[in-house]
Amino acid sequence: MTPPTIRPARREEYDEIAKLWMDSWVSTGLEQASDSLLEKLCKRVPLEMESGWSLFVADDGGELAAMLALHLPNVYLDQLFVAPEYQGRSLGRTLLAFTRQHLPDEIHLRCVRENEKAWRWYEREGFVFEKEAVEPMTGRVMKHYRWKKEGTAR
Repeated sequence: MTPPTIRPARREEYDEIAKLWMDSWVSTGLEQASDSLLEKLCKRVPLEMESGWSLFVADDGGELAAMLALHLPNVYLDQLFVAPEYQGRSLGRTLLAFTRQHLPDEIHLRCVRENEKAWRWYEREGFVFEKEAVEPMTGRVMKHYRWKKEGTAR
């Protein structure tokens, strides 16, 4: 079985990406799927693209298996979501390796505090917890992390 191909997202895929994002987020158990959540994410994808996202997908023969949103100028991994049916297949690790190719010296990210599975995974992948802060848009407490390539100055 050939692994999914990571490639830039296409504009016509934005709604499908929003659906994948919702399905993956819902798989955390922190929110229920809803038309309003999907609508919010469908509106957010193009807005984030205008704000500087570099958006990638993991394409499995035409099926979207994951999404990855980077904000390269800010060395920021904004979103990494794997479709529920692709979770547990090391696709997240593949996307993180891809991220490190684009951001080889330092990466910042944040996770919802209640998404323990995600932030523990990032810690195992070498990210260091820096702080917690409330995200004004959602009211959720976010855990902020940073990874630095060994040997780079702090």
